[in-house]
Amino acid sequence: MGKLKIRKGDTVKVVAGESKGIEGKVLEVFRDTNKALVEGVNMITKHEKPSAQNPQGGIVKKEAKIQISNLALLDPTSGEATRVGMRIEDGKKVRFSKKSGEVIK
Repeated sequence: MGKLKIRKGDTVKVVAGESKGIEGKVLEVFRDTNKALVEGVNMITKHEKPSAQNPQGGIVKKEAKIQISNLALLDPTSGEATRVGMRIEDGKKVRFSKKSGEVIK
């Protein structure tokens, strides 16, 4: 697998699927399955048994994984969806926004 262009902590926008148009922060990236967990996106209802953390149990709403191909990184300056490029600056490989040319992080 190649290097993924979306990382934990990035702000992304969903460009396809049921949650299309929603923006959120990436909580976790799963490289082996090319999926990510995004805050407030792809919400599912899950029936949970009572446990130590949740003694009541019941129905819980939580985020499910979403395919990385359905996500677009938001440009740090304009806040619009952008594609990501890689370039070398000062001997380090950095990500940059294709829309503004701005380095990401």
